[in-house]
Amino acid sequence: MGRSDSEFINAESSRTFAIEVVRRLRDSGHEAYWAGGCVRDELLGRVPKDYDVATSAFPDAVRDLFTRRKTLVLGAAFGVITVIGPPQSGQVEVATFRTDAEYTDGRHPAGVTFSSAREDALRRDFTINGMLFDPLTGVLHDYVGGKEDLDRGIIRAIGVPAQRFAEDHLRMLRAVRFTAGFGFILDGDTRAAIERMGRLVTVVSPERIADELRRMLGGTGRSAALLLLADTGLAGHVLGEFDPAGFPPAAEVIGALDEPCLSAALAVLATPDGPHPAVRVAVDRVARAADRLRLSNRETKLATWLIDGVTALGEEALPAGLKWSWLQPWVAHADAPILADLLRARAACGRGDAESAGWFTMQVGRPRAEIDPAPWLTGTDLLAAGVPAGPGMRRVLHEARCRQLDGELTSREAALEWLTRQPRR
Repeated sequence: MGRSDSEFINAESSRTFAIEVVRRLRDSGHEAYWAGGCVRDELLGRVPKDYDVATSAFPDAVRDLFTRRKTLVLGAAFGVITVIGPPQSGQVEVATFRTDAEYTDGRHPAGVTFSSAREDALRRDFTINGMLFDPLTGVLHDYVGGKEDLDRGIIRAIGVPAQRFAEDHLRMLRAVRFTAGFGFILDGDTRAAIERMGRLVTVVSPERIADELRRMLGGTGRSAALLLLADTGLAGHVLGEFDPAGFPPAAEVIGALDEPCLSAALAVLATPDGPHPAVRVAVDRVARAADRLRLSNRETKLATWLIDGVTALGEEALPAGLKWSWLQPWVAHADAPILADLLRARAACGRGDAESAGWFTMQVGRPRAEIDPAPWLTGTDLLAAGVPAGPGMRRVLHEARCRQLDGELTSREAALEWLTRQPRR
């Protein structure tokens, strides 16, 4: 479901609107049901994040019913119309019952034929996502055995697994995410198809793979997901830059994170337990993975910064006498809470020094004014004192800042007096 990032979605309003969409379609003489993940979540007692509706109404009829102004034509070729709800209600994707033609690109069917509710269910990915639910009567329409698999905790492809994965190769990664995220078991035939066909996932666009990895390694069940990626062989295709032998210990640390994200997961996978020169190897691994997956600059920089932070602060006990001016840039960094979480998770798993991790976490929690006080001197002060702009000014500013942080300059007046004694070159 597409949503505006700036729009606040109220869960109750979203649900009410999704029911109303079904009601209006039904009142107009069409079949209409909730479909896909929202049905699964409903049966699990979870609040659906979004709602999809499957209907016998053709796209033009959907647009006529909900008006052109309140609908978006983003997937009309596949029978999908997005219906825009009232404020805080989000949007609902309304899809006409369909049967897909042959898939030629590992993602999209060559065409679609509008069909029945049963045929629509049979073309979906996994049984737990293939059920239809009538929110007006509470009746479940299950043509694929999804309710039984949901009750037993099984992720199973609908029909022939190889056919489902040939249609959309990304479904193999989704199988891992659903299995791990729900704490379910991966059906044997479904797993065997993934093990045979895993190499095809490399055909999927890097952006789609990266998005699955973000959900997988940044959500519930992330530790199990990483291990299942390795066990099925998919890891070699989507995380091939990293040593498979390091996946089990990495999974333990990733599972211990309180603030999981893809960048932290990559940093854990790449960071070796060993001599510091190996850090450059770790950074290179992340850089190559980030380039292949087309990650954002923000994600790449965060992952490499976390590697450097773990190396500087988390491998062993911090030596006595370290100056605050050396430590402060780590503590004052905007992503220091993520680094603190990573250091804590590593220490909890026996990787790194627990005392250093605890100290860093405590420092990050201090008031911002204490962590990063305003500098006593600025470039304007130096220019007024006759220090020319350029590298010399930067050196003086850096030294002044370090002396301030280390308590050697305790006031602006003291800093200005110190400045009068600096060379003017």
